[in-house]
Amino acid sequence: MKVLVPVKRVVDYNVKVRVKSDQTGVDIANVKMSMNPFDEIAVEEATRLKEKGTATEVIAVSAGVQQSQETLRTAMAIGADRGILIQTDAELQPLAVAKLLKAVVEKEQPQLVILGKQAIDDDANQTGQMLAALLDWPQATYASKVEVAGDKVTVTREVDGGLETLTLKLPAIVTTDLRLNEPRYVTLPNIMKAKKKPLDTVTPQDLGVDPAPRLKTLKVSEPPARKAGIKVPDVATLVDKLKNEAKVV
Repeated sequence: MKVLVPVKRVVDYNVKVRVKSDQTGVDIANVKMSMNPFDEIAVEEATRLKEKGTATEVIAVSAGVQQSQETLRTAMAIGADRGILIQTDAELQPLAVAKLLKAVVEKEQPQLVILGKQAIDDDANQTGQMLAALLDWPQATYASKVEVAGDKVTVTREVDGGLETLTLKLPAIVTTDLRLNEPRYVTLPNIMKAKKKPLDTVTPQDLGVDPAPRLKTLKVSEPPARKAGIKVPDVATLVDKLKNEAKVV
């Protein structure tokens, strides 16, 4: 079974992002970039499926600038067998990414696509669902447990009422949640091995996809600063302020 894992290069989750002075977006100049944490979980899960003997090959794919090769090398250090970079400097939105991934899926013919439920930069949570719709494949989102047996994958997912279990017929799309697993620490020997693994580069034009954005960002601004709290002398004053000033009761 071949598993495809899309990964995204994002600002590292430990970095405090800054808005550009012209408010056109987030400043990423000289900022540490890393793999989207949810995608890292997806790579780990695909690697575990391979270690169990369920999967035979794990392919990591990323769309973006040339530096996304670093993200793919990280995926290969975790356990992916090879990487594919869809290189473009265009602003990529979820629908464009889903179309690019659809083209890769049609070329590679994987039986399972595992990807993070969302990226921590735009928090769109759309790519997996859009890809499933474009391919007309069954999907299971927010996976906290994945089990593959034969031509079916059983996914446990967290919902408001507790846990829901879905059984999908392969090929299928699965998006990962935080509680699915804990990604392994990438060791230096594996980082060195990853440098020797094959990494192919293609362009959106090679795949016959127009990645032009359909949505336009008008302005990006910092959230308003929180006001300092105050002490109140008694419960009556607290209730009065909650009712008349905060208007929450």
